[in-house]
Amino acid sequence: MRVLFALAAAIAIAAPAMAQTVAAAPKEGATIRDAANVRLGKIDRVYPDGSVQLIYRSKFVTIPADKVMMAQDGVMTSLTRQEVSKLN
Repeated sequence: MRVLFALAAAIAIAAPAMAQTVAAAPKEGATIRDAANVRLGKIDRVYPDGSVQLIYRSKFVTIPADKVMMAQDGVMTSLTRQEVSKLN
């Protein structure tokens, strides 16, 4: 019986350490900001690979998933406004 309680206690202690936190994903309609924290626009579409699409300067642009990150105050990209304007 003691072994059972010891095993249960060990699992209870180890479980939070083994749990993985899942990063929040960008959502459609969320505001995305550039590297200088300037608003680019609202996310129109989020693709399964994590890339996002928005309308920027009257055209659709898709920002690759590796350039999109969740910040404390919302969605950001590591790209500048000039780099975003060159995307397709």
